[in-house]
Amino acid sequence: MAPRILLARHGQTAWSLAGKHTGRTDIPLLEEGRRGAKLLGERLHRESPWSGLPGVEVRTSPLLRARETCELAGFGDRAEEWATLREWDYGAYEGLDPGQIKAERPDWFIWRDGVPEGEALAEVGARADEVVAWARSADRDVLVFAHGHILRVLGARWLGLDPSFAARVRLDPTSLSVLGWAYGDPALERWNDTAHLEG
Repeated sequence: MAPRILLARHGQTAWSLAGKHTGRTDIPLLEEGRRGAKLLGERLHRESPWSGLPGVEVRTSPLLRARETCELAGFGDRAEEWATLREWDYGAYEGLDPGQIKAERPDWFIWRDGVPEGEALAEVGARADEVVAWARSADRDVLVFAHGHILRVLGARWLGLDPSFAARVRLDPTSLSVLGWAYGDPALERWNDTAHLEG
């Protein structure tokens, strides 16, 4: 079996709802985020082809919003915390929304210009490469609970593309994505699936 990565973005927080860059700040889920995490868990435990994902290896970002999503989805007892899955360190732009940043830098684009005093996109890409290497290291699927930007970069690196490709793929809170294979090559099997939130 060719290993796949199932990606679960954490549920909604006050900062993600407001569009603020939330890197290393440790904030909890909103009630909406908690509800979404439970719905994601119900889907992964009850619906085919998931059926509880027996044998899957689970890792989570150590940040509260990802851990809480993992626990509410019913995978907390199987999960190992992994700092490699932390969100992009936004440095001086932590807690700011794009409008606030563009008031000072009108042409700013995070995927091209990066962030001052934070992590370079290449560093985020290197962390994503570490996750890809781990996922492909054995014949089993893996499930990771993490954050929007690191997961988007992970999708790009799974495909062998530059981390900046992540600018072209959207990822909503509490979404489910699957990085798999097509004709022997890495492929996006499922992306930004939020059907569990839609009833």
